[in-house]
Amino acid sequence: MTIEKGQLLKADIIKRLYYKNPLSLTQLSKLTAKSLPLITKVVNGLVTEGYITEQGLAPSTGGRRASLFLLNPEIQKYIVSVAMDQFTSRLSIYDLARNMVYPIQTIELALPGEDEAVDQLISFIDQHIKASGIEFKNLLGVGIGIPGFIDAEHGVNHSHLRTKNTKHLGKYLTIKLGLPVLMDNDSSLIALAELHFGAAIGKRDVMVANIGWGTGLGMIINGKLYRGNSGYAGELSHIPLSNSNNLCSCGKRGCLEVDTSLLVMTRRAKDEIANGAASSLTELFKDTTRNGGELFLEAAKNHDPLAVSILSEAAFLMGKGLATLIHIMNPECIILSGRGAIAGKILLPPIQQAVNEFCIPRIADQTNIILSELAGNAELLAAASLVVEHSKFEQLEESTQLT
Repeated sequence: MTIEKGQLLKADIIKRLYYKNPLSLTQLSKLTAKSLPLITKVVNGLVTEGYITEQGLAPSTGGRRASLFLLNPEIQKYIVSVAMDQFTSRLSIYDLARNMVYPIQTIELALPGEDEAVDQLISFIDQHIKASGIEFKNLLGVGIGIPGFIDAEHGVNHSHLRTKNTKHLGKYLTIKLGLPVLMDNDSSLIALAELHFGAAIGKRDVMVANIGWGTGLGMIINGKLYRGNSGYAGELSHIPLSNSNNLCSCGKRGCLEVDTSLLVMTRRAKDEIANGAASSLTELFKDTTRNGGELFLEAAKNHDPLAVSILSEAAFLMGKGLATLIHIMNPECIILSGRGAIAGKILLPPIQQAVNEFCIPRIADQTNIILSELAGNAELLAAASLVVEHSKFEQLEESTQLT
């Protein structure tokens, strides 16, 4: 086996353990489709390097108990994770055990943005890398989840953060930050988070609704993320099901987004309050240090009547859109994820009502609708895994190995 192939296999084993700790040598052999002796040799090398540690023995199945291996929770390798939406960007840093080692930081950064917004993003990331105290050499890279049409393979964002310097935003950020920068669509990343770490584990056909400033969709088909012909599958927001004729941000009319986005819901709440409606939001909206959408969701979660009413109407329309897709995909389940999912069980009844009303019962009865347990952190977790997926995990320097 060549050095290059050996390094690729090492990286593959680390990725397998990142997604599913712990695993036995036999399980790793099956997952990587490599022989057991080869896997044993490579794992032993990774143990020596400090990436992997032996956890103990698997439960007895009647024969000799297999040793279990997991990523060393003390290994000093970290990932910068950035989750962006239309108004707020969040950053945290994870270790390889998926522990958040640097708390979530936020910056108000409106999309779409151009050179100034790109500079703000670079400064924001650089500032918090330095504030974390983590040695630069121990960072594997930066993963970014962002709305819009993203060419993840080439780091091109066709929707937001355009800069005169280059259309290849990922490459530009890599040069400026001095770290590998990987980008992907936020809804695709959220679906991947649910597939690897959340409610879609072990499932083959799933739709993951990303509820936020828009309504995105990630589709898992045959146990893998489905991106479509050009990588842009899942634009649920732009199905023409709106009850109004309002112009959407995409330039078209009738899109679902004009009735279901958090931005629209927040505006509706402010209009209702201006017209005399009583709501806890009257006081909450006075807090200009926090995003209005977050305040709206907080009020809904606390059962504010106005917020619940507006959210329920929007959720019913989301359900109508999902009902359309259920007829096409016939999924095992629909997962409500993204930051909007923190509204919790309020979302379920109106979405289920719409599915019951607009779906053929035989099909609707086969699809469960569930809330994500990852919710607001799904995109951050998946942005970190984006870096893991593309890292080659070169041999650790002596100073980063643990004894």
